[in-house]
Amino acid sequence: MDPENLRYTKEHEWVSVEGAIGTIGITFHAQKELGDIVYVDLPKPGAVIQQGKTIGSVESVKAVSDIFSPVSGEIAEINGLLAESPEILNKDPYASGWLVKIKLSDPGEVDKLLTATEYQAFVGTESS
Repeated sequence: MDPENLRYTKEHEWVSVEGAIGTIGITFHAQKELGDIVYVDLPKPGAVIQQGKTIGSVESVKAVSDIFSPVSGEIAEINGLLAESPEILNKDPYASGWLVKIKLSDPGEVDKLLTATEYQAFVGTESS
Protein backbone atom coordinates (compact mmCIF):
# COMPACT_ATOMS: atom_id res chain seq x y z
CA MET A 1 0.00 0.00 0.00
CA ASP A 2 1.28 3.47 -0.86
CA PRO A 3 1.75 5.80 2.14
CA GLU A 4 -1.07 8.35 2.51
CA ASN A 5 1.25 11.21 3.56
CA LEU A 6 3.08 11.26 0.21
CA ARG A 7 2.15 12.78 -3.16
CA TYR A 8 2.67 10.87 -6.40
CA THR A 9 3.29 11.37 -10.13
CA LYS A 10 1.97 9.37 -13.06
CA GLU A 11 5.61 8.53 -13.79
CA HIS A 12 5.74 6.62 -10.45
CA GLU A 13 7.73 8.99 -8.27
CA TRP A 14 6.74 10.16 -4.81
CA VAL A 15 7.54 13.23 -2.73
CA SER A 16 7.18 13.93 0.97
CA VAL A 17 7.46 17.51 2.16
CA GLU A 18 8.81 18.71 5.48
CA GLY A 19 9.11 22.47 5.70
CA ALA A 20 10.90 23.68 2.56
CA ILE A 21 12.50 20.29 1.80
CA GLY A 22 10.97 17.62 -0.43
CA THR A 23 12.24 14.04 -0.33
CA ILE A 24 11.84 12.19 -3.64
CA GLY A 25 11.76 8.49 -4.41
CA ILE A 26 10.22 5.90 -6.70
CA THR A 27 7.05 4.00 -5.82
CA PHE A 28 6.66 0.37 -4.85
CA HIS A 29 4.88 -0.14 -8.18
CA ALA A 30 7.87 1.29 -10.08
CA GLN A 31 10.45 -0.90 -8.37
CA LYS A 32 8.22 -3.97 -8.84
CA GLU A 33 7.88 -3.28 -12.59
CA LEU A 34 11.62 -2.68 -12.94
CA GLY A 35 12.70 -5.85 -11.15
CA ASP A 36 16.11 -6.12 -9.48
CA ILE A 37 17.71 -2.67 -9.44
CA VAL A 38 21.46 -2.71 -10.11
CA TYR A 39 22.42 0.97 -10.54
CA VAL A 40 21.07 4.43 -9.70
CA ASP A 41 22.25 7.64 -11.39
CA LEU A 42 21.45 10.78 -9.37
CA PRO A 43 22.15 14.50 -9.85
CA LYS A 44 24.81 16.34 -7.88
CA PRO A 45 23.88 18.48 -4.87
CA GLY A 46 23.35 22.09 -5.98
CA ALA A 47 21.77 21.08 -9.31
CA VAL A 48 18.63 23.11 -10.07
CA ILE A 49 15.79 20.99 -11.43
CA GLN A 50 12.33 21.61 -12.83
CA GLN A 51 9.13 19.73 -12.10
CA GLY A 52 8.59 16.96 -14.67
CA LYS A 53 12.19 17.00 -15.93
CA THR A 54 14.62 14.08 -15.72
CA ILE A 55 16.84 14.08 -12.62
CA GLY A 56 18.53 10.73 -13.10
CA SER A 57 17.87 7.11 -13.91
CA VAL A 58 17.40 3.70 -12.37
CA GLU A 59 18.89 0.66 -14.06
CA SER A 60 17.51 -2.81 -13.46
CA VAL A 61 18.12 -6.22 -14.94
CA LYS A 62 15.18 -5.47 -17.28
CA ALA A 63 15.62 -1.84 -18.36
CA VAL A 64 16.87 1.68 -17.67
CA SER A 65 14.16 4.11 -16.57
CA ASP A 66 14.37 7.87 -16.20
CA ILE A 67 13.48 9.46 -12.88
CA PHE A 68 11.33 12.59 -13.24
CA SER A 69 11.20 15.19 -10.49
CA PRO A 70 7.74 15.70 -8.99
CA VAL A 71 8.77 19.22 -7.86
CA SER A 72 11.12 22.08 -8.80
CA GLY A 73 14.05 23.27 -6.73
CA GLU A 74 17.69 22.73 -5.86
CA ILE A 75 19.15 19.34 -4.94
CA ALA A 76 20.14 19.58 -1.26
CA GLU A 77 21.24 15.98 -0.68
CA ILE A 78 21.45 12.64 -2.45
CA ASN A 79 21.10 9.20 -0.89
CA GLY A 80 24.70 7.99 -0.91
CA LEU A 81 23.68 4.49 0.20
CA LEU A 82 22.25 3.80 -3.26
CA ALA A 83 25.68 3.99 -4.94
CA GLU A 84 26.84 0.95 -2.97
CA SER A 85 23.47 -0.77 -2.48
CA PRO A 86 20.97 0.11 -5.24
CA GLU A 87 18.86 -2.90 -4.21
CA ILE A 88 17.63 -0.81 -1.24
CA LEU A 89 15.12 0.61 -3.76
CA ASN A 90 13.59 -2.85 -4.13
CA LYS A 91 13.50 -3.54 -0.39
CA ASP A 92 12.38 -0.19 1.01
CA PRO A 93 11.34 2.38 -1.67
CA TYR A 94 9.46 4.62 0.82
CA ALA A 95 12.03 4.95 3.61
CA SER A 96 15.74 4.08 3.28
CA GLY A 97 15.34 3.96 -0.53
CA TRP A 98 14.73 7.70 -1.01
CA LEU A 99 16.68 9.23 -3.90
CA VAL A 100 17.20 12.96 -3.32
CA LYS A 101 16.19 15.81 -1.04
CA ILE A 102 15.35 19.08 -2.76
CA LYS A 103 14.90 22.66 -1.53
CA LEU A 104 11.49 23.49 -2.98
CA SER A 105 11.29 26.57 -5.18
CA ASP A 106 7.48 26.34 -5.55
CA PRO A 107 5.81 24.42 -2.69
CA GLY A 108 2.43 24.84 -4.43
CA GLU A 109 3.49 22.28 -7.04
CA VAL A 110 2.95 19.52 -4.48
CA ASP A 111 -0.79 20.24 -4.37
CA LYS A 112 -1.07 19.37 -8.08
CA LEU A 113 0.33 15.85 -7.56
CA LEU A 114 -1.75 12.72 -7.00
CA THR A 115 -2.87 11.62 -3.54
CA ALA A 116 -2.25 8.00 -2.55
CA THR A 117 -5.86 7.13 -3.45
CA GLU A 118 -5.59 8.83 -6.84
CA TYR A 119 -2.26 7.13 -7.53
CA GLN A 120 -3.63 3.70 -6.62
CA ALA A 121 -6.58 4.27 -8.97
CA PHE A 122 -4.14 5.35 -11.72
CA VAL A 123 -1.94 2.28 -11.26
CA GLY A 124 -5.04 0.09 -11.30
CA THR A 125 -6.18 1.52 -14.64
CA GLU A 126 -2.67 1.41 -16.08
CA SER A 127 -2.28 -2.32 -15.54
CA SER A 128 -5.68 -3.31 -16.93
